[in-house]
Amino acid sequence: MHPTRITDLRFEPLDLSLTEPFAIATGAPDMANNVLVRLTLADGTVGLGEAAPFTAVSGETQASTLAALTSVQAAMLGKDASAWRPIGAWLGEALPQAPSARCALELALLDALCRHHRMPLATFFGGAGTGLDIDMTVTAGDEAHAASSARAIRARGIRTIKVKVGALSPEEDVRRMVHIRREAPEARLFADANGGYTVAGARAFLSGLEAAGIPLALFEQPVPREDWEGMAELTRSSRVPVCADESARTVKDVVRLAREGGAHGVNLKFMKSGVGESLAMWNVARAFGMELMMGGMVESTLAMSSAVHFAAGLGGFDYADLDTHLFIREHPFQGGLRVDGGRVDVGHTEAGHGVTLE
Repeated sequence: MHPTRITDLRFEPLDLSLTEPFAIATGAPDMANNVLVRLTLADGTVGLGEAAPFTAVSGETQASTLAALTSVQAAMLGKDASAWRPIGAWLGEALPQAPSARCALELALLDALCRHHRMPLATFFGGAGTGLDIDMTVTAGDEAHAASSARAIRARGIRTIKVKVGALSPEEDVRRMVHIRREAPEARLFADANGGYTVAGARAFLSGLEAAGIPLALFEQPVPREDWEGMAELTRSSRVPVCADESARTVKDVVRLAREGGAHGVNLKFMKSGVGESLAMWNVARAFGMELMMGGMVESTLAMSSAVHFAAGLGGFDYADLDTHLFIREHPFQGGLRVDGGRVDVGHTEAGHGVTLE
């Protein structure tokens, strides 16, 4: 049997407690109910993958993810991990509504394949680099929460702050931004509405920031995914770059956004698109001259490390929103990305994504 053929595939719930609820405009989970995948090759190499379903974004749950994985478990056995792109395409057809499950399988495949070849994932993806400057998120909440979160982020040495907005009124969100600006006056500020505003609400938010003298460096997904006209209208009229997240799940979405002027940039996330599709989206966005962000759902150091390998290895990313591992209280892993203030790096990794179970 070829040494990179898959001989075993197992998965189990991965329940991770958070330091605080990860509140966005459409939901506020207080636990990361993820899934751990273990994939074994014929030569004994084990690869690890993680699914991080986020119901408010994709409709997936831990239970639906486990069911999706079960449905393809037998068919995965005997496939050759070297054919990870064809396997990914097949998974896209088999599990069209389960992107985080597909992602977990692709990550485990690539981790095992790169461990077999003694190659770091960042090298596999192109070797452009190994490190990124990241932001950290102020989750949705009141003004006091915004201020204390900004202080804590500043104390970490992180100089870019991403603020979840859209759960409250534009006026209330502006007041939260005022408090954050006071606590971290030197910070670069992003706002992410997760589709929580209307066009009018988004404009009111931007106008309020301008009146308060608060510069905004990026405005992410101001209106719902399906409001393509609203995204284009705001992109045309806003002096702040607009980034699509929920509206950018597939290559077709990126092409539509580019052709209709629906965003200045796109946020790539493994959990909403899978690895192979994310790679294709990167290529298309680059071809259209769009800005790029690498982001994630509520992921542990396993998936976050993989995302750093991907974004740093490929290069060309303008923003890195790779901070969710900082919200996880404890996890069963060793290795992976290293954090120094606002910079993450995987240059020390010898093979795969570098994360192992304790």
